[in-house]
Amino acid sequence: MKQIVRLTRIFRFEMAHALSGHKGLCKHIHGHSYQLEVTISGQPDHTPGRSNEGMVLDFGDLKTIVQREIIAPLDHALMLKEGSVLSLGDPDSELFARVVWTPWQPTCENMVVDFAQRIIAQLPEAIRLCRLKLYETHTSYAEWYASDNAE
Repeated sequence: MKQIVRLTRIFRFEMAHALSGHKGLCKHIHGHSYQLEVTISGQPDHTPGRSNEGMVLDFGDLKTIVQREIIAPLDHALMLKEGSVLSLGDPDSELFARVVWTPWQPTCENMVVDFAQRIIAQLPEAIRLCRLKLYETHTSYAEWYASDNAE
């Protein structure tokens, strides 16, 4: 009998952003302590003697994917929409060494969609991304579900 199991790993990173053209306070550069919950699903591998015997995916392998695709490029970075004006002085200053430019407004909603695409592209074929939950604050988050995005 086919048994599908879901696994979730939680990640944390710090990042600043600004919402260009926004009418509220978020138009200013500000930062958040993000928490990202990544839930995958698949069948545990029951091949005797395999390193991953009994696992859907080693938690360490999931950590490697999320670290490479999301945490490493974004932790302690400033995310801005392309075309935003950044005129705080010398653009070659080390203060601006980690500016990440995106073609979309860097909202929690757009980030979680982007993160889903990045993670899906790196998962082994038999593993499915089920859900992402990105906390921007401890009381506010955006969620992405594969079931909502099935074609």
